[in-house]
Amino acid sequence: QVQLTESGGGSVQTGGSLRLSCAASGRTFSSYVMAWFRQAPGKEREFVGNIIRSGNATVYSGSVKGRFTISRDNAKNTVYLEMNSLKPEDTARYYCAAGSLISTVPRPYEYWGQGTQVTVSS
Repeated sequence: QVQLTESGGGSVQTGGSLRLSCAASGRTFSSYVMAWFRQAPGKEREFVGNIIRSGNATVYSGSVKGRFTISRDNAKNTVYLEMNSLKPEDTARYYCAAGSLISTVPRPYEYWGQGTQVTVSS
Protein backbone atom coordinates (compact mmCIF):
# COMPACT_ATOMS: atom_id res chain seq x y z
CA GLN A 1 0.00 0.00 0.00
CA VAL A 2 1.28 3.45 -0.95
CA GLN A 3 -0.16 6.78 0.08
CA LEU A 4 0.66 9.78 -2.08
CA THR A 5 0.42 13.42 -1.05
CA GLU A 6 0.91 16.24 -3.55
CA SER A 7 1.94 19.77 -2.65
CA GLY A 8 3.22 22.92 -4.29
CA GLY A 9 0.23 23.99 -6.32
CA GLY A 10 -0.92 27.57 -6.53
CA SER A 11 -1.72 30.49 -8.77
CA VAL A 12 0.80 32.01 -11.16
CA GLN A 13 0.78 34.27 -14.18
CA THR A 14 1.54 33.17 -17.70
CA GLY A 15 5.22 32.41 -18.07
CA GLY A 16 5.66 31.63 -14.41
CA SER A 17 6.98 28.51 -12.75
CA LEU A 18 5.89 26.08 -10.09
CA ARG A 19 7.39 22.98 -8.56
CA LEU A 20 5.05 20.24 -7.44
CA SER A 21 6.09 17.54 -5.02
CA CYS A 22 4.54 14.17 -4.33
CA ALA A 23 5.57 12.44 -1.12
CA ALA A 24 4.97 8.73 -0.81
CA SER A 25 4.57 6.66 2.31
CA GLY A 26 6.02 3.20 2.64
CA ARG A 27 9.39 1.65 1.95
CA THR A 28 8.72 0.46 -1.60
CA PHE A 29 8.66 3.79 -3.39
CA SER A 30 11.62 2.88 -5.59
CA SER A 31 9.76 -0.15 -6.94
CA TYR A 32 7.08 1.98 -8.60
CA VAL A 33 6.85 3.86 -11.84
CA MET A 34 5.66 7.34 -10.97
CA ALA A 35 3.54 9.58 -13.13
CA TRP A 36 1.84 12.93 -13.18
CA PHE A 37 -1.60 13.47 -14.64
CA ARG A 38 -3.82 16.52 -14.70
CA GLN A 39 -7.51 17.15 -15.01
CA ALA A 40 -9.28 20.35 -15.89
CA PRO A 41 -12.99 20.86 -15.16
CA GLY A 42 -15.14 19.02 -17.66
CA LYS A 43 -12.19 17.22 -19.23
CA GLU A 44 -10.73 13.76 -18.96
CA ARG A 45 -7.65 13.07 -16.89
CA GLU A 46 -4.63 13.81 -19.08
CA PHE A 47 -1.15 12.27 -18.99
CA VAL A 48 1.62 14.76 -18.20
CA GLY A 49 4.65 12.53 -17.83
CA ASN A 50 6.19 9.58 -16.07
CA ILE A 51 9.52 8.44 -14.70
CA ILE A 52 10.89 4.95 -14.35
CA ARG A 53 12.00 3.40 -11.07
CA SER A 54 15.64 4.41 -11.34
CA GLY A 55 14.79 7.93 -12.46
CA ASN A 56 16.99 7.56 -15.52
CA ALA A 57 14.24 7.88 -18.09
CA THR A 58 11.17 10.02 -18.48
CA VAL A 59 8.33 10.39 -20.97
CA TYR A 60 6.28 13.54 -21.47
CA SER A 61 3.15 14.49 -23.31
CA GLY A 62 3.65 16.68 -26.32
CA SER A 63 1.86 19.58 -24.67
CA VAL A 64 4.40 19.89 -21.85
CA LYS A 65 7.60 18.52 -23.37
CA GLY A 66 10.39 21.05 -23.09
CA ARG A 67 8.59 23.00 -20.35
CA PHE A 68 8.03 20.42 -17.62
CA THR A 69 10.58 18.15 -15.94
CA ILE A 70 9.92 15.12 -13.76
CA SER A 71 12.48 13.88 -11.29
CA ARG A 72 12.49 11.62 -8.28
CA ASP A 73 14.49 11.15 -5.13
CA ASN A 74 14.11 7.57 -3.98
CA ALA A 75 15.91 8.30 -0.71
CA LYS A 76 13.21 10.86 0.11
CA ASN A 77 10.30 8.88 -1.36
CA THR A 78 9.41 11.93 -3.43
CA VAL A 79 8.71 12.69 -7.06
CA TYR A 80 8.77 16.22 -8.44
CA LEU A 81 7.21 18.07 -11.34
CA GLU A 82 9.06 21.24 -12.31
CA MET A 83 6.81 23.40 -14.48
CA ASN A 84 8.20 26.34 -16.43
CA SER A 85 6.76 28.72 -19.03
CA LEU A 86 3.29 28.02 -17.71
CA LYS A 87 0.30 28.77 -19.90
CA PRO A 88 -3.39 29.26 -19.04
CA GLU A 89 -4.13 25.89 -20.66
CA ASP A 90 -1.96 24.25 -17.98
CA THR A 91 -4.63 25.16 -15.43
CA ALA A 92 -5.83 21.91 -13.85
CA ARG A 93 -5.69 19.75 -10.80
CA TYR A 94 -2.45 17.79 -10.88
CA TYR A 95 -2.25 14.24 -9.57
CA CYS A 96 0.67 11.94 -8.97
CA ALA A 97 0.26 8.24 -9.41
CA ALA A 98 2.26 5.09 -8.71
CA GLY A 99 2.14 1.84 -10.59
CA SER A 100 3.97 -1.26 -11.71
CA LEU A 101 3.65 -0.62 -15.43
CA ILE A 102 5.02 2.15 -17.59
CA SER A 103 1.95 3.72 -19.11
CA THR A 104 0.61 6.99 -20.47
CA VAL A 105 -2.98 6.24 -19.50
CA PRO A 106 -4.43 6.35 -15.99
CA ARG A 107 -5.81 2.85 -15.65
CA PRO A 108 -2.64 0.85 -14.88
CA TYR A 109 -1.62 3.14 -12.04
CA GLU A 110 -2.62 1.59 -8.74
CA TYR A 111 -2.22 4.47 -6.31
CA TRP A 112 -3.25 8.10 -6.60
CA GLY A 113 -2.90 11.24 -4.56
CA GLN A 114 -5.67 13.74 -3.91
CA GLY A 115 -4.21 16.28 -6.28
CA THR A 116 -3.05 19.86 -6.06
CA GLN A 117 -4.56 22.77 -7.97
CA VAL A 118 -2.53 24.80 -10.45
CA THR A 119 -4.07 27.96 -11.87
CA VAL A 120 -2.34 30.01 -14.55
CA SER A 121 -3.77 33.42 -15.33
CA SER A 122 -3.16 35.44 -18.47
